[in-house]
Amino acid sequence: AHHQIEQTGYGIVGFITNHSYLKGLIHRGVREELLKDFSQIYVLDLHGNSLLKETSPNQESDQNVFDIQQGVSILIAVKEKLQKQRNNSSAKVFCSNLWGDRKTKYAFLSTASVDSIEWVECNTVKPNYFFTVADLSFETEYFKSWSIKDIFTYSSTGIETGKDSALVNFSVQSLETILSDLYDPSVSLDQLKERYEIEETSGWTVSKKRSDLTKGCFDPSKTQEYNYRPFDNRYIHFDNFLRRPHRELMTHLLQPNLTLMASRQQTEIGFHHIFITNKISDCNALSLSSRERNYYFPIYLYPEINSGQGNLLTEKSSNLSLVFLKSIKEKLGCIPTPEAIFYYIYAILHSPTYRQRYAEFLKIDFPRVPLTSNVQLFKDLGEKGQALVELHLMKSRKLNKLITKIGGGDDNAVTEVTYKPTEQRVYINKERYFEGITPEVWKFKIGGYQVLDKWLKDRKKAKRTLSFDDVLHYQKVVVALKETMQIMTEIDALIPGFPIE
Repeated sequence: AHHQIEQTGYGIVGFITNHSYLKGLIHRGVREELLKDFSQIYVLDLHGNSLLKETSPNQESDQNVFDIQQGVSILIAVKEKLQKQRNNSSAKVFCSNLWGDRKTKYAFLSTASVDSIEWVECNTVKPNYFFTVADLSFETEYFKSWSIKDIFTYSSTGIETGKDSALVNFSVQSLETILSDLYDPSVSLDQLKERYEIEETSGWTVSKKRSDLTKGCFDPSKTQEYNYRPFDNRYIHFDNFLRRPHRELMTHLLQPNLTLMASRQQTEIGFHHIFITNKISDCNALSLSSRERNYYFPIYLYPEINSGQGNLLTEKSSNLSLVFLKSIKEKLGCIPTPEAIFYYIYAILHSPTYRQRYAEFLKIDFPRVPLTSNVQLFKDLGEKGQALVELHLMKSRKLNKLITKIGGGDDNAVTEVTYKPTEQRVYINKERYFEGITPEVWKFKIGGYQVLDKWLKDRKKAKRTLSFDDVLHYQKVVVALKETMQIMTEIDALIPGFPIE
């Protein structure tokens, strides 16, 4: 249709489409071409995106006009007969939003016209040309900052096992029971499917991978601690049998390392998708949503990896890009250690003001980090970032000062998870509970997970009974979350304002 209008020289295009192109970064070329060829563009965003869990501005439910998950929009693009030649003009873009249930939207659309809708002219500026009436007043400021994709030279998504319920386990012993069957050629694929629901798919050639596995011997050193969910480490056999082991990056995490975890896109409102690991990690460590697939950015790379075991004699190298390091030097007059830079980045990404100010942009691409030329501010923020890192890796001394107690009998079986805010208790069964958990700490999210709720519900699903170490770990996580909230407030107190100078 666009091509026909371009050939004719004038006309109108009307389309009902997926609404992702309105502010998706990968669609900016589409928006730029439309701006070049048309005089006026009218965009009515009908929303209804269940993948993004959209809600109306008044927090009421928002329904799709069709029985689909993806949001919908109406585009009307007008090319006037006497419009100037291509590249010498730019269309005026008028946007409007329609929220509510399906019945309300149908009623509106059945009587509305271009003349009757209240349009807002959009400020479509380089480099993204967003077609939206969202608050993009900080767009230029934000995009001057460094994307973490450009800060780090190398990154990748996390491990995908193919069958978490069988290949990710709470204990080494339980995992080795399953592995003994995988390594045993006398156990057929049908038996594996029956016992563990492991079956071949188009993306996972189990028969071939298992054939290679059974040619060797079980190597216990390949069983590694695995960052499965926030504050939830389990065990995995790190071998090519996994559906997508991503060895090219994950082997670097078998060595001493700090690795930033982030997502490129979000399905939920609010930016929580930052964490850290020093272990090989899962593709869904921050969220189960495919749109929020996790990416890993280590600060060090190791040039020679011995079959993934990490018996290295060579020195590690920085994974920070040379262009970024040059920019750091121009700002600070020196190049800090990779750890110091990491701590600064981690602090910035935990600033509540940063997360709120740039919320619209954090939903659609990797986060960006502003640099400061204030050496003292860099150091002060670095100290806060280091404190967060120590908390999140469960290495902080503050974790030893517990703020909760456990009571209500002595049965630690997790059969239900119920939080009672007035009592500040979370019950793991009808009697047993953790006490001293404030509503703010209970609700705290990392990625798409409400941490304290998720940790317990995973153990309920697995029919686990908490050990002494499990109880202590959970109590330490409560401390870690409370201290994280406090440090986030302190980070904001240090920053004089955005943009950071």
